[in-house]
Amino acid sequence: MAADGPRHVILVGLEVTDEATYARYRAAMAPILAAYGGSFGVDLVVARILQGGGDSRSNRVFTLVFPDRSSRGRFFADQGYRAVRTALFEPAVRRTVLLGEYEESPNRETESVRREWQ
Repeated sequence: MAADGPRHVILVGLEVTDEATYARYRAAMAPILAAYGGSFGVDLVVARILQGGGDSRSNRVFTLVFPDRSSRGRFFADQGYRAVRTALFEPAVRRTVLLGEYEESPNRETESVRREWQ
């Protein structure tokens, strides 16, 4: 990924029901994700939800960062990824919620956040 170019980011919430299988999924999919220039950004284990949409029981929230939207699409369509998802993700995760997606320029976002918090 170009450090100064725009990146495509997705924000995802999961309800993980089997931590061990989910950990195996993450280990198996990581090299496939990297092959498409993708990476995890923020990765959180959620202890308590204060407010959320209806029956949301997300206990994991993270961002996936790609060089562009096209790379995101190719990653999720990859047959190797789809096999890993079927074998490990589906039995380990009850619910997936796409919380958002956007394009960001890392330098501009950092500067914007820094100004807002000062």
